[in-house]
Amino acid sequence: MMIGAVMEQYPSTIGVFKKWFGQGCFSCPGAKNEDIAFGSMMHNVELDKVLGELNIAIKTDTGS
Repeated sequence: MMIGAVMEQYPSTIGVFKKWFGQGCFSCPGAKNEDIAFGSMMHNVELDKVLGELNIAIKTDTGS
């Protein structure tokens, strides 16, 4: 899923992206065209860690 789409659909994930990818994620035009795996690679972070925290944040938005 594209980073921008995740942030738009699940606002609670914004903090996770800020933590792992920094503030630039919000002004970067690539956020709409880059997926989470590519962002993780570009920021040299472990994809599994990012996905784990994103899944927890998404549960907050969905009430699951």
